[in-house]
Amino acid sequence: MKVKKFVAPSMSEAMKMIRAELGSDAVILNSKVVHKGGLFGLFTKKNIEVIAAVDPQPIRSKAVGKKEEVSFSSSFLNEKKGREDGKLLYELQELKAMIKQLSANAMTGIPSYPAPLSKVQCRLESQGISASLVQDIVAALLEKWYVDGGKAPEKQVIAWAKEIMKEKLASVPFGGISLRKKYINVVGPTGVGKTTTLAKIAARCVLEQRKNIAFITTDTYRIAAIEQLKTYAQILNVPLEVCYNLQDFQEAKKKLSDRDIVFIDTTGRNFRNPQYVKELRNIIDFDEEMETFLVFALTAKYEDMKTIYERFSLVPIDRFIFTKLDETTSYGAMFNLMMEYNVGAAYFTNGQNVPDDISEASPEQLINMLFGVEGR
Repeated sequence: MKVKKFVAPSMSEAMKMIRAELGSDAVILNSKVVHKGGLFGLFTKKNIEVIAAVDPQPIRSKAVGKKEEVSFSSSFLNEKKGREDGKLLYELQELKAMIKQLSANAMTGIPSYPAPLSKVQCRLESQGISASLVQDIVAALLEKWYVDGGKAPEKQVIAWAKEIMKEKLASVPFGGISLRKKYINVVGPTGVGKTTTLAKIAARCVLEQRKNIAFITTDTYRIAAIEQLKTYAQILNVPLEVCYNLQDFQEAKKKLSDRDIVFIDTTGRNFRNPQYVKELRNIIDFDEEMETFLVFALTAKYEDMKTIYERFSLVPIDRFIFTKLDETTSYGAMFNLMMEYNVGAAYFTNGQNVPDDISEASPEQLINMLFGVEGR
């Protein structure tokens, strides 16, 4: 039997190395987490160490009737070895069957995992999380599963999955407006709820932070949009400036120079038209004093969301805002967008009520939505 040790950053990488060198008949004898590199115990990197084996020459049955002389000592040693290895061989056969199934399914693109892992996989897929992200998460789960001994209950596997996803989200920023920038700008296609969302954020800023605010609108294509924002401005007793071009915008900034925060509502247009974003740049001065939030309706198709981001990436986007969460039960697109573009989330909205039906986004809230009742 050929036995070899493999060290890799993850279990999935280790399995690729094992298949490449030992073939699909290889079995895993042992696995554990090890730490490599570093200096004086610092800056070490976590790896997975796997001991794998393969039998290059399977034992063949002897021909019937063939006579063979075997010494007593040789027979005794073989019998003793068989007794000692019997239990291990049985366990290896089970592991071998599992690894062969995993290898075969990996070749066909249809993964098959232990039941608790499969349930998490199905949950993530049903939420619309991309195949590559599901594969990464399940591979990390598989590593934890083996290190833990392969007996963790479903509740523990879900906890692991949430922990893994939270670690992934740690690379992107979360939370509402910083209150460090004077201008708060929302952009996005038509129909996503930009004006209502802006009013919700502004109302909270007045009622909770006691800030002296104002509105600017560049949405001159829809009279109803101006009237809607004017109504919110009257309720909050704050000024509203309407801007048609960059000169108007600069003059509005001067008029509102005494305000703590100025909220800017932009035109909602067909996102397929790249000219729209160019027009935005001709009206709004995207400077260092501005936070810009791209608004998505979660009822949109994910491919359309990607196109929307690519259109609006011509302007600096600080974070996303996701609306209409109450109109869907699929939340995976949010996770996909954050991971693909390395942009975090500021707010989630789930209704039309101002200033209610909005919450500051957090990794925990997103992950709980993805796992639903089961994950709480």
